[in-house]
Amino acid sequence: MNSGISAINEEVQKAAAFVPTLFSELNKVVIGQKYLVERLAIGLLANGHVLLEGVPGLAKTLSVKSLAACLNVKFARLQFTPDMLPADVIGTQIYNPQSGGFTTRFGPIFAHLVLADEINRAPAKVQSALLEAMQEKQVTIGDNSYRLEEPFLVLATQNPIEQEGTYPLPEAQVDRFMLKLKIGYPTREEERQILDLMARTSGLPTASPVVEAKTILAARQVINDIYVDDKVKDYIVDLVCATRDPAKYKINVKDFIQLGASPRATISLTLAAKAYAFLKGRGYVTPQDVKSIGMDVLRHRVAITYEAEAEDKTSETVIQKIFDELPVP
Repeated sequence: MNSGISAINEEVQKAAAFVPTLFSELNKVVIGQKYLVERLAIGLLANGHVLLEGVPGLAKTLSVKSLAACLNVKFARLQFTPDMLPADVIGTQIYNPQSGGFTTRFGPIFAHLVLADEINRAPAKVQSALLEAMQEKQVTIGDNSYRLEEPFLVLATQNPIEQEGTYPLPEAQVDRFMLKLKIGYPTREEERQILDLMARTSGLPTASPVVEAKTILAARQVINDIYVDDKVKDYIVDLVCATRDPAKYKINVKDFIQLGASPRATISLTLAAKAYAFLKGRGYVTPQDVKSIGMDVLRHRVAITYEAEAEDKTSETVIQKIFDELPVP
């Protein structure tokens, strides 16, 4: 088994050779936000959509645009508004009076990286238009279904503070996101760097293409081969099951959990942990990898009760208690 892991390690180190170049190019434009940049890379490598939550002005949009520029792939930005229609996202059929037939006009969803800005401002029917694209990697317009080109990733943003004119995302859609990131303010030193770099009216830094899309697709194949020990697999399953039935694991949070994580969380947690190990240049997953990425995979999948809210508990405090008390292999 050790020789097998050594071979995977070598394969990972070869396939991950582009990672320092990618991060270096992104860091020319995005100052600080190491957590955000790393998690975006994990979503890209693990083929999982990412939901970014943070107040305006924290470089969420800039990070996504810069990532698309680094990969030299087609990028589309959708600014969600309450009067938006599904056709504005996926496209529609247009009647041609000369030919008497319909022609298909493709919407902005037909891109590699799609930034869904302020996704919670769109009504439910528009949000649901994204569901098929996110899960099946295809779009249905009229009677025809169209495959979306790989890599295909939806990176959505939402503002956690302003609730006026917003529509909470339905559970089915929230669950489609592999990761939910909570973006915080930069440190004072980082803010000083941002001032030096960005406080100008023109000549702002931009990212250049440094990685081919085929390199990312090849890296995904290597990630499939990353070794996960049976004990680590059991640990992942126990973590997810503990969000549904914490009493079974002698963790006292049952009164705070309304709804536990779905089996999709188990799959996402495993894939994200593999991608995290890949970024670290390893061909195997450790329990620490699972803990490092676990909060981002689970925070939006655990619904808490009114009792938890009354006691100022969030899904994060509940999940953290599970992480703290569940035995690590």
